[in-house]
Amino acid sequence: MRIDVVTIFPDYLAPLQLSLIGRAQRDGLLGVHVHDLRDWTHDRHRTVDDTPYGGGAGMVMRPEPWGEALDEVCGSLPGRTPHLVFPGPGGDLFTQQTARELATQEDWLIFACGRYEGIDERVYEEFAARYRLSVLSLGDYVLNGGEVAVLAMTEAVARLVPGVIGNAESLVEESHTGGLLEYPVYTKPPQWRGRKVPDVLLSGHHGQIAAWRHEQRLERTASRRPDLMGGRDGRT
Repeated sequence: MRIDVVTIFPDYLAPLQLSLIGRAQRDGLLGVHVHDLRDWTHDRHRTVDDTPYGGGAGMVMRPEPWGEALDEVCGSLPGRTPHLVFPGPGGDLFTQQTARELATQEDWLIFACGRYEGIDERVYEEFAARYRLSVLSLGDYVLNGGEVAVLAMTEAVARLVPGVIGNAESLVEESHTGGLLEYPVYTKPPQWRGRKVPDVLLSGHHGQIAAWRHEQRLERTASRRPDLMGGRDGRT
């Protein structure tokens, strides 16, 4: 999978060179390319924003640098068509299902990181007419820009690309897989500060362990995220 990111703060994306995502790049499973939007400006101040028409607080990102940047990045791989993603609080909610769809159905994502009061609406209109385009939100809150969201979305998507996670079984029962949260996990020592590991996990009985873990997933989801239950009960 290839991922391009256009931003005015390229250094913000440096963590993508670390841990499993960084190793996936070094192994050739993932390509991440970060571009500075200001490279497509033409004045000595490298201006990317201006005051909003109609008045109001803040600044709006101008369409010209965004148009030139996305034209060039979208056309950088002849024969391939990207899926453009604009992170923003007014978008569709980004979920585990969204991450899975992007990981399995797309091979090239271009993220456009807005700042200030946002990007001129004509940029969305222009590129939605030419490419697949999604506006995605991490949740019902506002960030200073799209970079934090891109870090989260890239990690959520990339870890689902085959080979990125060394043990694929670790993806099977984690939170939000199958609509439930993950069960509690334990490791050595068997007793710590008077707190014991549940006996079932020490029993070696795989069937009982699987049943206990499923029950814990149901209980944890009902307690922490009842909105995910959707009519589930202990017999599910």
